[in-house]
Formats: sequence, structure tokens, C-alpha cells
Amino acid sequence: MSDHNIEIKAEVMGHPSQLFVLFFTEMWERFSYYGMRAILVIFLTGVITGDNPGWGWSSEDALHLLGIYASLVYLTPIIGGWLADNKIGYRMAVVLGALLMTLGHASMAIETPMFLYIGIALLIAGNGFFKPNMTAIISKMYDGHNEKKDGAYNIFYMGVNAGAFLGILLCGWVGERIGWSYGFGLAGIFMLLGMVQFYFAQPIFGNLGDKPSPKEKTVQDEEVDNGVVLNHYTMVDYVLVALFAISAVTFIFTDYVPASIAALVSFVLLLLIRVPRYVKLERDRLIAFGIFCLFTIIFWAAFEQAAGSLPIYTRDFTDRFLEGSAATTFKIVDLLVTVVPLLIITYVLFLLFKKTYSRISLSNMILGFSFLIIWSIVSYKLYLDFQTTDAEVPVTWFAILNSLYIIIFAPLFTKWWDSKYNPPASVKYFLGLALLGVGFGFLAMGAWSVPAGAETAKLSMVWLVLAYLFHTLGELCLSPMGLSYLSKLIPTRMIAFMFGVYYLAIAIGNKLAHYIGGDIGKISDEHGLAFFFLIFTIVPIVLGVIALLLHPLLKRLMHGVH
Repeated sequence: MSDHNIEIKAEVMGHPSQLFVLFFTEMWERFSYYGMRAILVIFLTGVITGDNPGWGWSSEDALHLLGIYASLVYLTPIIGGWLADNKIGYRMAVVLGALLMTLGHASMAIETPMFLYIGIALLIAGNGFFKPNMTAIISKMYDGHNEKKDGAYNIFYMGVNAGAFLGILLCGWVGERIGWSYGFGLAGIFMLLGMVQFYFAQPIFGNLGDKPSPKEKTVQDEEVDNGVVLNHYTMVDYVLVALFAISAVTFIFTDYVPASIAALVSFVLLLLIRVPRYVKLERDRLIAFGIFCLFTIIFWAAFEQAAGSLPIYTRDFTDRFLEGSAATTFKIVDLLVTVVPLLIITYVLFLLFKKTYSRISLSNMILGFSFLIIWSIVSYKLYLDFQTTDAEVPVTWFAILNSLYIIIFAPLFTKWWDSKYNPPASVKYFLGLALLGVGFGFLAMGAWSVPAGAETAKLSMVWLVLAYLFHTLGELCLSPMGLSYLSKLIPTRMIAFMFGVYYLAIAIGNKLAHYIGGDIGKISDEHGLAFFFLIFTIVPIVLGVIALLLHPLLKRLMHGVH
């Protein structure tokens, strides 16, 4: 067993207790990330009058800022991962990242333009340290125990979705009903508690995730070079990488279209120069993975409307006011979808306490205090909700449906992928893109009666519920597949670099999402709201059909990888 490993003891739900320390740390980070993201655009574009005023930004400006943020949070992990691998170790990177994000949320709570930009910069930097290294710790923890990895990542993924669910629900409710500063501040409080809880749990990890020793790095280098003819970077390769990086960052910050063209051209040239130098097997699989990355870009460009144009649609064009029995029904549904998941997570916390309290008592006390705050806010929210006979559904409430649907349907998809009916890659990408398009089709149908130029409407909430359902089903078909096929198609020595390429694809998709989404007002004025959503209906479905037609080619390029 490697020096990095800890003994795998089935202490909690068949897995080591260390996994659940990571589970809760990740949960609070996702709470803060999705909680902040849920209210950012609504706050920026909100009217500047009233009891809880926004800043009155245009949707274009708000989504431009969101596009910068969403792009860079997928690029900085490349730097944070390298520093953790080579300099500071995984655990220290997680603590540093959590600290930076705590300061970022605190800065945003001040509600001035300067502190908003400082806060977003800190969140981007902190995410770069945090995001790649949580999963790296799990990977190291299960070295030599591959049979347990799938279950471990499933548990971890539930922590991700639990955090997203609670963050959107509570930060959204607090931000909309009490004050935007309190919403941003709440995200910061739980990021701080997550950091402190993880820091005081360090003894339970032993030397797992410590700073790498020089001897260990030398051994790794020898393993990489042993018996492999490497495709070393030439000066031309480095020039193209630099040109691409400069052009891409310029486009992310300025939306200057020629910069995006320069980035695309330099990246394509880099591929045309480098890829032919690999041996045939590697070359073909790299091409297959490149095709998957192109589909990934389009998927996220549409899917991430959930953070940009969809909140605007929800606020301005959806009838969210309920009365009588409809209001009562919603309150009961809201109570169940809030309390039941929270009870399950609290039970997991109880199981962790039983096994680790004597070893990391301070960490557990902080974690318990965090849940005391959560239950207090939930109780207060439900108390206020049931004081009235009517109900106004918060804008952010619909965003929790994605996490809720994932929790419901992820086990079913896991069984499907594990069965003899597991479809090939081309079918999964077709299903992911097509289901995503169908979701936007429901929004287009709902908005069909809204005339061009209309600023408000009272459309049924059913369209949003159906849209989020089909978007989530599409996500479950496509999103987990990217990392899975990366691990299967890419040689071990190139995994780190290709992770960077994959995150780059997601970053480009996020940028395009908010670049296009920023034109929701302009497109709606000229062609109508339904036309805006038809774009996101037709393009993914057409590309999904193309993915299906590429099945023979992809099968040949993948050389037996399923």
C-alpha cells in the first residue's frame, strides 16, 4: 500500500469516515457557490427602488460578469492542481482555497462595485485551489481499492448536490426576502464553517494529501518516461499555446469577437500540428475525445442558461403568485423537498459523529453548529411561509429542481449504465443534447403567446418545471460521461493536461452561455421570447443527431473503448 493511502475501514455506510469529512466540506463549498450564483443576476438586474433594491444593471452587463466568473472558475483549477501536485499538497490547497472563497463572499456582502469585483476575483482564485484537490484526495485515498471508487464518488456527488440544493434554497430565500447582503453573507458563513471544520479534521487524514516529497516526484517522473516515446512540445507549440491563452482571456473579459476567432484558430492549429505526431492508437482516441469536447461546449452553452437567462425569465415572465389550495399545496411540497433531504443529510452527520467524535471532536462540534444554523433558518422560513394564505414562489426556488431531480434520477441512470443495455458514447451524447433541447422546447411553447417587445408576462410555472426536468435528464446522460471517457481514452501520462482541456471546453461553454444569454432582451424585442428559446431547442437537437450519425466513426476511433 502506498504511503499516501490510509487504511480503508468501512466506518460509515461502507466507506472510511474521511470520505464523509470531505463530503461535508464539499457540501458547504457547493452551498456557497450555488447560493451566491443563484442570486447574483437577479440582484444585479433588480430595480433600484423598493425594500430590497438591486443595482439596475442590464441583462447584458450582468451576464457578461457572470460569463467571466463562470469561465475562469473552470480554468484556475489547472493552476491550483499543479501547485498542489508539486508544491503545497492537496489538503493545504483545500484550506487555502476555502479561505479565499470565504473572503470573497464576505467582500460581496458589502454591496459596492469595488467589493463585488474583489469578491468575484477571490472566489475565482479560491475555486482554483479547492475544486481539483478535493477529488484528488479521494483518488489518493482509494489507491489500490478501485472496486470502492464508484461508490465513493457517488457519495461525494450527493454531497455536491446536497450543497447546491441547500445553498440555492436558503441563500435564494434570504437574498430575495430579507436582503441581498444577507444572502451573500450566508454563503460566506458556511464557507468559513466548512473551512474550519476541514482544518480541525486534519489528524484523521494522516499523511494523505501532504506536500509531495522530492523523492516521490522523481519516482513519478521516471514512471511517466519509462518506455514511452513522448511527444515533446516544440517552440511552435508553445507559441500557439501562448496565443490561444492570451486570445481566450481577452475574449472572456472583453467579449471582443476577433479574440475568440484568434483563440479558435490557434487551438485548431495546435491540434493539427501536435495530434499527427502521436502513434495511431493515441491519435485516434485523442480525436474522439476532441469530438466529445466540441459537443460538451454546446451542451454547457445551453445548459448554463439556468444561471443567466432563466432567472430573468422566471422573474419577469412567470406567474409565481399562488392563492388558496394552490398556495397550500406548494407550501406542503416546499416543506417536504426541504425537510426530507435535510433529515437524510443530518442522519449521515449522526453516523459520522458516532465514528469520529473522539478523534476530531472540535471539527464535529463546528459541523454540528453548522447544521444547527441550517435547521434554524429552515424552521424560520417555513414558519413565515405558513403565516399567510397565499404564496409567492421565489425566483430561485426553481433552480433547486436540478439538484432534486439529480438526487431522484441519478441512481436509475447508474443502474442503466451498469446494465447490458448501456448505450455507446454517441447515443449518450445524442440523448444528452436532445433532452436538453426538448427542455428548451417547453419554454418556447410556453412563451409562444408573448408578443415581441413584451417586458412581462404571466406564464405557467409548469413550463419551468418541465424544462428543468428534461435539462437534468440530459445532464445525467452527458455530463458524467466526459470525465469517464477521458479516463478511458487518454494515456495516463497525459491525464492532467487533458483534464485541463476538458475544463477548458466547459469554460468556453459557460462563456458562450452568458454571451448569448445576455442578448435575451435584444432577441426578445426583435423576434419574441419564444424565438430566443427556439435557438436552444434546435441547435442541441441537431447536434445530437450529428453525434448519433458519427457513431461508426467514433466507434472506430475509440479502438474498443466502451
